[in-house]
Amino acid sequence: MAVAVRGGRGAGGGGGLNAGLLRGLFSYRIFVSAMFTLLFVATLSVILTTHPSASETDPSLPTSGNAYVQRTFLALKSDPLKTRLDLIYKQANDHMMLVNAYAAYARKLKLDISKQLRLFDDLAQNFWDLSTKPNYKSALFEVEGPLDEDVLRQFEKEVKERVKNARLMIAEAKESYDNQIKIQKLKDTIFAVHELLAKAKKNGAFASLIAAKSVPKSLHCLAMRLVEERISHPEKYTEEEPGPEFEDPSLYHYAIFSDNVIAVSVVIRSVVKNAEEPWKHVFHVVTDRMNVAAMKVWFRMRPVEGGAHVEVKAVEDYGFLNSSYVPVLRQLENTNMQRFYFEDSAENATKDASSMKFRNPKYMSMLNHLRFYLPEMYPKLRKILFLDDDVVVQKDLTGLWKIDLDGKVNGAVETCFGTFHRYAQYLNFSHPLIKESFNPKACAWAFGMNIFDLDAWRREKCTEQYHYWQNLNVDRTLWKLGTLPPGLITFYSTTKSLDRSWHVLGLGYNPSISMDEINNAAVIHYNGNMKPWLDIAMNQYKNLWTKYVDNDMEFVQVCNFGF
Repeated sequence: MAVAVRGGRGAGGGGGLNAGLLRGLFSYRIFVSAMFTLLFVATLSVILTTHPSASETDPSLPTSGNAYVQRTFLALKSDPLKTRLDLIYKQANDHMMLVNAYAAYARKLKLDISKQLRLFDDLAQNFWDLSTKPNYKSALFEVEGPLDEDVLRQFEKEVKERVKNARLMIAEAKESYDNQIKIQKLKDTIFAVHELLAKAKKNGAFASLIAAKSVPKSLHCLAMRLVEERISHPEKYTEEEPGPEFEDPSLYHYAIFSDNVIAVSVVIRSVVKNAEEPWKHVFHVVTDRMNVAAMKVWFRMRPVEGGAHVEVKAVEDYGFLNSSYVPVLRQLENTNMQRFYFEDSAENATKDASSMKFRNPKYMSMLNHLRFYLPEMYPKLRKILFLDDDVVVQKDLTGLWKIDLDGKVNGAVETCFGTFHRYAQYLNFSHPLIKESFNPKACAWAFGMNIFDLDAWRREKCTEQYHYWQNLNVDRTLWKLGTLPPGLITFYSTTKSLDRSWHVLGLGYNPSISMDEINNAAVIHYNGNMKPWLDIAMNQYKNLWTKYVDNDMEFVQVCNFGF
């Protein structure tokens, strides 16, 4: 174009034509621009007239994204101060929501900060009240024309003051709330662990009771082998008349009531091995009808060393022990008692281990209650030492016969210390008869090794006392289970306390017994569920029992006791 212009200077007619063309092109461009401008303005006016103004809608700050964009757009059209108002209002609304969130946390955590909670609530309410003040509402949110800048500045100032206060409160509370949340989580964790621990203890107690009640395979095998031996060789095991030594009061007599062959064997072997004069010791073993044959075969095959004497009988051999005389046998014929101990035991055991313990039928077995009939079972004896089948004797026991019982019936080791093992733990002192008859703080003693003066027993009529109280306990309201509670009642004022070294208890449940105390004891007692012949026995005590097992006996090896 520049070249053409320069060339036109030499020809005047051509230059005028070109100038006219340029003016026409320039006018056309102005016309097109004007048309587009008019079209844009018309479109914009249509858009604006089809949407209500912000002042004709909700005066509060819109919360949705589209509404907020619309409000901002309208503010740009109508008044720049509206954008500022929206931003201020949004800031206030955001802080109000944050304050409400912290107030909700305070309620959830149940903290002892009611004053702070009220402050949060008040602050949130102040934010809300600020937007609804009449002067602000009319001047800022309901106005159709331009906003009053002075009112807006005052509104902004009040919002900033509240925002500042909110931030200060949140900063102070944040660390406290974070710590409280951690504490709450820790408490929840501890609670969950306690629940798991309680459940594990319950399951452990239940499993322990199952293990204690069950007959190990090895014991069952031993009994079967012994009975098989008797059937195979009946000529070897003919009944013999009892010798005079079994009624000789000048000898040392022992009573052992059990259905466990190997346990009885260990008790007798431990007595004999530690006795200075074993030939003067006489053992009266009583078992049930099912195990009497096995028990007799054992002691015939393995005679006691040192010339000691063993008599084996069944409960049924004592004819006076019948339901017309014995309260326990009579109570076992009761339908409710049978249901309690037998029919519902499996169902209740799965719910509660203590229920299973209370419903154990062994506590009502005649074999367990024979100890209350010693004078009638052995009418010619004057003294007898009662031993449980879960004890081991470590010293000569003849000194027990020399102890002066001061006219008392029962010589036993007391088990109380502090407030533990007092009468209150075994008897129901809410029952008026118990409350009137006994002292709840009286010291309890242990069954398992007891020297009984049978002459004093007959004089004090202790068996009659036992019958009286056992008949009263048919509904189990005086005591719950076992033979110790009726024993404590029967021999309440007729028990002589022995030195503790005669009888150390707890080897079936307490892992913390001093070895010095154990080694110094004449008798150690595996009372509890962890019997030494079970797999659940405590290893630190087990060898004290296994060393008296007759491992040379062929059936012990065949039945794989694993001792």
